[in-house]
Amino acid sequence: MIGYSRDGHVVTVELQREERRNALSTQMCVGIRESVEQAVEDGARAVVLTGRGTSFCAGADLSGDVYAEGFTDSLAEMLRTIENAPIPVIAAVNGPAIGAGTQLALASDLRVVAPGARFGVPAARLGISVDRWTVRRLASLVGGGPARAVFLAAEPIHAEEAFARGLANRIGELADAQAWAHEIAQLAPLSLRAMKMFLNDDGTRDESTPEQTAALAAAWLSEDAQEARRARAERRDPVFQGR
Repeated sequence: MIGYSRDGHVVTVELQREERRNALSTQMCVGIRESVEQAVEDGARAVVLTGRGTSFCAGADLSGDVYAEGFTDSLAEMLRTIENAPIPVIAAVNGPAIGAGTQLALASDLRVVAPGARFGVPAARLGISVDRWTVRRLASLVGGGPARAVFLAAEPIHAEEAFARGLANRIGELADAQAWAHEIAQLAPLSLRAMKMFLNDDGTRDESTPEQTAALAAAWLSEDAQEARRARAERRDPVFQGR
């Protein structure tokens, strides 16, 4: 499910679950985390994350794994590993990055986005919520107004808007991301490590308040979340009741 290849100082980690548009399972989260850890252990100086096929990552696997015990912990561990890796991680967003796919891109240090790609967090359509880190990190990159449209109106951000607002650092394909990674790999590793730490000290990992923690749990445990799951299985629109 996870491809690992190396070219000089650059490691490319590829999500290889094309039949599910690279939707994340617990196994995939573990595989991505271990691949990034392996790249660091192998002495790589940059990592490129991408997806096989036409999607970067369609989010968490809604066929069941997202609701399985331990999935959210595995997702959080994967995101923290990417964020805390002492080398730059570049997301080559080759197609849609939805839900957990957007989170995967947000955890990366830089994003090279294909012209047809888009970002989106449709949590409110699913009766669930993302965590404080996701909301704060996206807002820090694109600004509060656009972030509110993503979270409160479930609106997507397409490639050109992502570039204009700073979510995408460059518009390009996988080869462009890999070429940039090779350039970055020639820079001073200790300098990059220090500056990455400073950039990620942005308050997004501050502890949630008890009210925020309770609100997140309430959404995931709600009747609305169960209704969304039933509606998906029955191929209909959910009817939310706010409970």
